[in-house]
Amino acid sequence: MDIDYYQQQATETIQFDINEQKGKYITLMGLTGEVGELATEYKKQLRDGEGYTVFKEKLVEELGDILWYLSAIAEHENLRLSEIATKNLNKTFDRWGSVSSHSLLIPFDDKLPIEQQLPRKFWVKFEDIVIENRNYISLSWNEGQFGDPLRDNSYDDDFYRFHDIFHLSYAVVLGWSPVVRKLTGRKRKGYSQMDEVEDGGRAIVIDEAISSLVFEYARKHCFFEHSTGVDYPLLRTIKELTKHLEVSERTGKDWEKAILLGFEHWRNLKEHNGGIIQCDLDTRNMQFQPNK
Repeated sequence: MDIDYYQQQATETIQFDINEQKGKYITLMGLTGEVGELATEYKKQLRDGEGYTVFKEKLVEELGDILWYLSAIAEHENLRLSEIATKNLNKTFDRWGSVSSHSLLIPFDDKLPIEQQLPRKFWVKFEDIVIENRNYISLSWNEGQFGDPLRDNSYDDDFYRFHDIFHLSYAVVLGWSPVVRKLTGRKRKGYSQMDEVEDGGRAIVIDEAISSLVFEYARKHCFFEHSTGVDYPLLRTIKELTKHLEVSERTGKDWEKAILLGFEHWRNLKEHNGGIIQCDLDTRNMQFQPNK
């Protein structure tokens, strides 16, 4: 049955004015009651086991009642069930869709000259150095220096000086990082609008903001040491920040992989006070090895 046709037919059976506030509250309380009835059926099934022979029949009835009240609420708010269902599927696919199904996505810069492409395979060395009696992390890569020496810029020793690993993980998994483009000299200067919008100052600020935002979140979650996922509200915020950029094509699941991979190697860098990160954009993965 077409879900909008169901909504149309169900609306004709409503016995109160759905457009009044009273009607809205009746539907909300009705929905709450039916969810309680659904829980009661599961309680009976748990209690009586196979002896509760009408379980499936009652389950269909209670789920049908829930659907009816959902339809009534949608009707009150002038929404279509098909629209609700479509948006929900889009959201859940973005959050839970398999990363492997996106592993062969064409890079954003695939058709550009190689000197304007993110390097597909490269290494970055994080090395502890002393400048004027202060410890810094210096970064270098295949072709030389990689940005300026970094400190934590914090009252506490929180090892944020290794945060470029996050930009690297975004580049590796998502094929996106304006910061990495700038540091490797791979901005797309041959395409003025792309260079301005995708690789320019605003995009770089967003890249840095995401790194800082996720770091503060990670601080409250043991820096993901025991985590296999990232809360959806954080992923949703990241998607909002990047919705006008090319990386908006990547899913929340892709972002989750990039974040967890970045923190896996951040913890390695922290433990060894530096190291070498091998980056492979073709396999969307990174490898760590300690400095010799």
